[in-house]
Amino acid sequence: MLAFRRLIDAIEAEGSAALVTLARVQGSSPREAGARMVVRPSGGFHGTIGGGALEWAALEAAQGVLQRGRGPATRRSLALGPELAQCCGGRVEWRIETFDRRDLEELTPIATAEKRGQATLRARVGSDGRIERMLEEGLRGEGLIGGESEGEGWAEPLGQSARTVYLFGAGHVGRALALALAPLPFVVRWIDSRREAFPEYAPANVALIHAPEPAGELASAPDGALIVVMTHSHAIDLEIVADALRSERFGFVGLIGSATKRARFLSQMRAAGLSETLLTKLICPIGLPGVGGKEPAVIAASTAAQLLMVSQRLLAEDFKQHGL
Repeated sequence: MLAFRRLIDAIEAEGSAALVTLARVQGSSPREAGARMVVRPSGGFHGTIGGGALEWAALEAAQGVLQRGRGPATRRSLALGPELAQCCGGRVEWRIETFDRRDLEELTPIATAEKRGQATLRARVGSDGRIERMLEEGLRGEGLIGGESEGEGWAEPLGQSARTVYLFGAGHVGRALALALAPLPFVVRWIDSRREAFPEYAPANVALIHAPEPAGELASAPDGALIVVMTHSHAIDLEIVADALRSERFGFVGLIGSATKRARFLSQMRAAGLSETLLTKLICPIGLPGVGGKEPAVIAASTAAQLLMVSQRLLAEDFKQHGL
């Protein structure tokens, strides 16, 4: 969830909102430290800190804080078993912050950086008890959401778990996949050569890119990005897939189509000089094996699950490489 974007939306719609954050987790917990939930004065909310009794208690606490108005951040530590009768058995500490229209100017650049997923917030408790945040562009993957030494501050990774997906093609399956990826930890660049093919609105984590030469967008794609190809043209598909495989820097190169399409594309790329090692990295058809059905929503659900599995595997490999 893009928490700060949701926070802005809630303030603009209702005048104020609360941000609930799991600041610390010890032992077993339904969610990890850093999980967030945005709560509206009307009772609506976005995101989750784990559901069940924990979440209901947090929602009640957030409503109480909102009724008191914008003020210092509040914290509470709970033992999930003894206090909430949850079988997780761990302990969590939540933080609740309140915001109103006075905070929109400060929140807007944070929400923008959150969508890009390429920044870290340096946070500390201010003299008024509110959390002060400073945006530092370009930092990656460090810190906790609220550490022990709050006088010295802490780091809040911003969008760190969101992997970039380059989705080529705005047809029926492309639209279904963009929607399927909306609630998942992905930042999507949705690319098509036909401006009119895009819908009027897109999910918050999706950027619409009109590109007369779609394959050219690969040059700016980050290392480890996931490439999914499903344009209206086999010639465009082939160009994108070949360029993506040649670069040898993406975490996934997937192509919609049948085994026949795969064989034809492999033959053409082989003739163009691509090695067998590179060709084995092409995923076609896309989607999880065993999930049948050719409806766009079914293909999208299967592909979204596949991308999630790939993303988690790549993240685990990255942690292992860095000794984490």
